[in-house]
Amino acid sequence: MSLAHALLTALLERSCSGSELASRFDRSIGYFWPATHQQIYRELARLEEAGWVESSAVEAAPGRKRVYTVLPAGCDELRRWVDEPREPKAIRDELLVKVRAAAILGDADLLSTLALRLERHREKLAVYREIERAAFSGEDPSREDRLRRLILQAGIDLESLWIRLCAEAIEIIDPDAER
Repeated sequence: MSLAHALLTALLERSCSGSELASRFDRSIGYFWPATHQQIYRELARLEEAGWVESSAVEAAPGRKRVYTVLPAGCDELRRWVDEPREPKAIRDELLVKVRAAAILGDADLLSTLALRLERHREKLAVYREIERAAFSGEDPSREDRLRRLILQAGIDLESLWIRLCAEAIEIIDPDAER
């Protein structure tokens, strides 16, 4: 997976300027493939150089605002990438190693780390639930909406898993701690 494929996906959903793309990205794909606005602009330049997107100046806009559109070669690349089978990635999270280390050390103070993670996962779950309420309340959703909803559900399930893991670890380490 690369940022290029994430940007091609977002631009196929709707052509837009770099600033609009960065803003949309923050509220969608960025939840599971984060990128800074600088990274997005650098990658847009690479995509244009590769012939996968083209940009055109917006005449009425101040400055050098450009709108990016995916070219056929960009569609071909995205299709090639989607069609390419890949093995699942291994879980790689520092917290899991810390919990394992705390089990061995016995006296490690992992509670503040666990409490912070628990709070952040609850916050993100609340954001996902709000997106779910706002974007997926209609009847008879399209195939596209059903697939988008599936991705959101994966985020909800993942945050719920982390909340359970953090809460259980806190309970095991300190049964009297607030959760």
